[in-house]
Amino acid sequence: MFRSKRFQPDKTRTASAALCAVLTGTLVLSACSNKSATSPSASPAAGSPAAVSGTASYPLQTDTTLTYWVESNSTVLPIKPSNSDVPFFQELQKKTGVKLKFIQAPANQAKETINIMFASGDYADVMEFQFLSGYPGGPEKAIKDGNILKLNDAIDKYAPNLKKYLKEHPEVDKLVKTDSGSYYGFPFITSDPYLDVYQGPIFRKDWLDDLGLPVPTTIDEWYTTLKAFKEKKGAEAPLTFLGTPRSLEHLYNGAIIGAFGVNRTFYLDNGQVKFGPAQPGYKQFLETMRKWYAEGLLDKNIATVDSKILDAQMTSGKSGAAIGNAGGQVGKWLTTMKDKDPKYNLVGAPYPTLKKGDRAKFGQKDSAAPIGGYVAISPKSKNIETAVRMLDYGYSPEGAMFYNFGTEGVTYKMDNGYPKYTDLIMNNPDKYPIYTAMSLYIRGQTYGPYIQDKRYAEQYFAVKQQRDAIDAWKNTDNEKYALPPVTPSAEENAEYTKIMTEVNTLIDEYTLKVILGSDSLDNYDKFLEKLKALKVDRAVEIQAGAYKRFQTR
Repeated sequence: MFRSKRFQPDKTRTASAALCAVLTGTLVLSACSNKSATSPSASPAAGSPAAVSGTASYPLQTDTTLTYWVESNSTVLPIKPSNSDVPFFQELQKKTGVKLKFIQAPANQAKETINIMFASGDYADVMEFQFLSGYPGGPEKAIKDGNILKLNDAIDKYAPNLKKYLKEHPEVDKLVKTDSGSYYGFPFITSDPYLDVYQGPIFRKDWLDDLGLPVPTTIDEWYTTLKAFKEKKGAEAPLTFLGTPRSLEHLYNGAIIGAFGVNRTFYLDNGQVKFGPAQPGYKQFLETMRKWYAEGLLDKNIATVDSKILDAQMTSGKSGAAIGNAGGQVGKWLTTMKDKDPKYNLVGAPYPTLKKGDRAKFGQKDSAAPIGGYVAISPKSKNIETAVRMLDYGYSPEGAMFYNFGTEGVTYKMDNGYPKYTDLIMNNPDKYPIYTAMSLYIRGQTYGPYIQDKRYAEQYFAVKQQRDAIDAWKNTDNEKYALPPVTPSAEENAEYTKIMTEVNTLIDEYTLKVILGSDSLDNYDKFLEKLKALKVDRAVEIQAGAYKRFQTR
């Protein structure tokens, strides 16, 4: 999933592939097998790819080809259907000396397709996936199942750059391993807090000005604004936001729902773990969303809005408010509309509260090592050493520069020690928006196995509206209330996974039914009873124990 800074992450990180090919959505399972298990320290067997030589510097001296499983980037798919044709990945192979054969999952279908791969037994050498949130039981279970390699020994032997960084940054080291101390993937790391906020509410500033309305800060002001957009601007869907790959996807960071003092998932309240949908504030949230939907203030297709629909709604006048990213939405929409409608303007609004002047409890804010973009290695790969050394490139000074800025003289030039993007990125000759150009030639705006550089964002957020939006979105107490990336223990895994699968299904179904008007809020107490019957309290208990263990990592 791509951070449009990352629509996976810009972090949209966000960032991150059919088995060997995607042919009109059909998975082709062939030529992906690496079934012979080899430990990281083992010598290559006769007839296997040669071991890496000359590993002190890049490019590595090897003729190995690694298979690389990754979700397709929907931004570049229409331009370059295969990562093999993307200039960034072509150059990455030259710089690392390692040839890559990409196995691309369709966009928004990563979880389904990686499970097919695991079931087939035909493993890619490396896999870019959100194992912490996307694999049932998390990374420890994935290691235990034999699907990914525990990387501690391999990093110690073959990844000097990542090893050095984690040793110098223990606060990051704590985030990228499990409670038992297992490293499970090469992480995406941000080098500055400035990079951690990139998403929030967006409004048509030109519409607000025309109507004499201020930028809304409370739920009541949102209601007034959305009604004005509908009645006086003719907006068919005044407020729109992503509904895929999961319904209400863009509200998970706290937009709207956070105004009622809760979040959609687990959070902290005075050090105590709580689950938002089981709290009274969730009912208030549902009441509000139901009212807005009934009055035509929400996109009627809230369960199915994807990034293309979101773009179309916000650039056609059908919508005047959205939840989105500074790069992949604010910047993209402004660029798209620059010549079509010179008056078109956008503004980032703060996360709303109930009372004027209050500070929002929740909002999008990544940690220094968000869960997207981790690249794991198959324990069945014959090329573990090569894979580790190739992935370690992104944490070297040279590799970090390449991931963030591309190739000197092509995508950037040094200006008094500052890597400044060329017009290939900032004023693309093919008229691609900055985000699209970046997606082709660098990886600074997405999650991935590297250290993100603040200087990328200073240029990516090229217009004042983007920078002002981030300033507005940063004004939350998210750090105080957000639950860090905790994991259930191996013993708790099966129980927790079963509980939350059933709990999330119930919440998603009931939430949508209430908003759409096909179920009643009179049944809310029954909904809470069902949550309890599904043992949601036990899930909270498991998360509380995981949080306690996280604090002692």
